Amino acid sequence: MTNIENKIFSAYQRDSALYDEIFDEDGTIKQVYQKLFNLYGEHTIEDYVKLNSKAKSSFFNQGITFQVYGDKETKEKIFPFDLFPRIIDPEEWEVIEKGSIQRSKALNLFLWDIYHDKNIIRDGIVPMDLISSSVNYLDQMNGIDPPGGIYNHISGIDVIKHKDGKYYVLEDNIRCPSGVSYVICNRTALKRALFGVFNHYQTYSVTNYAENLLDLLESVKPKGVDIPNCVVITPGMYNSAFYEHSYLAKTMGVELVEGRDLFVENDFVYMKTIKGPEKVDIIYRRIDDQFLDPLEFKSDSAIGVPGLFAAYKKGNVTLANAPGTGVADDKAVYTYMPQIIKYYLGEEPILNNVHTYHCSRPDELKYVLEHIHELVIKPVDEAGGYGISIGNRLTKSEIELVKAQIKASPRKYVAQPIMSLSVHPTYIDETEEFEQRHVDLRTFTVLGKDKEFVLKGGLTRVALKKGNLIVNSSQGGGSKDTWVLKNK
Repeated sequence: MTNIENKIFSAYQRDSALYDEIFDEDGTIKQVYQKLFNLYGEHTIEDYVKLNSKAKSSFFNQGITFQVYGDKETKEKIFPFDLFPRIIDPEEWEVIEKGSIQRSKALNLFLWDIYHDKNIIRDGIVPMDLISSSVNYLDQMNGIDPPGGIYNHISGIDVIKHKDGKYYVLEDNIRCPSGVSYVICNRTALKRALFGVFNHYQTYSVTNYAENLLDLLESVKPKGVDIPNCVVITPGMYNSAFYEHSYLAKTMGVELVEGRDLFVENDFVYMKTIKGPEKVDIIYRRIDDQFLDPLEFKSDSAIGVPGLFAAYKKGNVTLANAPGTGVADDKAVYTYMPQIIKYYLGEEPILNNVHTYHCSRPDELKYVLEHIHELVIKPVDEAGGYGISIGNRLTKSEIELVKAQIKASPRKYVAQPIMSLSVHPTYIDETEEFEQRHVDLRTFTVLGKDKEFVLKGGLTRVALKKGNLIVNSSQGGGSKDTWVLKNK
């Protein structure tokens, strides 16, 4: 352990066994952080506490919250935000950006294939039973051509920096990846609280996301439509990401609607307005597949739109992301990503996969059951950090319970080595000090017709509990502003 000589970081303890993003192994500040370290060091911890409180108040006043679903109750919380930003230099960002685009394009081609010719299955690269057994595979999507040929319009790729200094993808999120609104709000809050600090760096903007998203969505408008009408559909104000739904609709300049605000007539979708019905051409949907249309999926869905899927099948409306995309962010499919990239693009993966064991394979199941204490166990179809078990944190009885769950449903689980996520100085309210905390990065890639966009920043998520490796907000995590530097 090493103490850092600096007013605001005076109590910071650096564990040399962890990859600290702002300190070299010998404890010296990395060049890219030197100026930031000095600027923050001009403040006392008391100054920082005041600034931190100011940022919290800003989030509260703007209603920047999320819902946490527990066994007994649901709580609405302010999204935790740390004012000490993460910096990514241009060379590193280029790798992350190109790798994110590569994965998103390969996943889109994979989705087209498995819902059409299924060549990757015929060629023995991916087994059909893996696809057909996924809870997110939709038979109804077979043979349907989505407008513009795009399935995963928005992809969230979760990237970590391991202790070897290399970037790895933990998972791909292409159903309804969330968190981009927090990226923009983090930047706004930091600039308000510490504008003088922000001004010392040439950093890419993150506030251009909405205009780029709308532009790319409009590029996949239905045939025969000149000026498309786009809306964002939400399950409603009690959804965990409702703030994001309303924020994106507002910043794109489009209507935020619920299922009851739309209706289908003659296989076209219309929005109810005080001036009468208004045709809708593009729906950025934040509703899960099974709730989209009670005539096609869950018949008791009260948040969907009857007849919506029929309109989609006729090509009269674009749904982003397309129904059925969830099969490709199944964590079991993740194990095949290097092969998927090579099969469709003829390229080696730019970003590394974490070695992953799928418990449906007998030999890998045997290994997982014998080595649970050194593995992370994940359900293939959960999100938000729910259902994850970290082997070296489990008691003997908990290990036996996890084993029983895996044996009962091997297809449902994958396992990965316990990766050492990089750490970053983070202000902790309880101690009123900066401490090392593990971080990851969610990148946001948007695909349109013959164009793509990656938000230059992404969401750095922080595991606020000491030693915790799960960074999701639903599991007590927070976030940081992420600065991608411009080339000088």
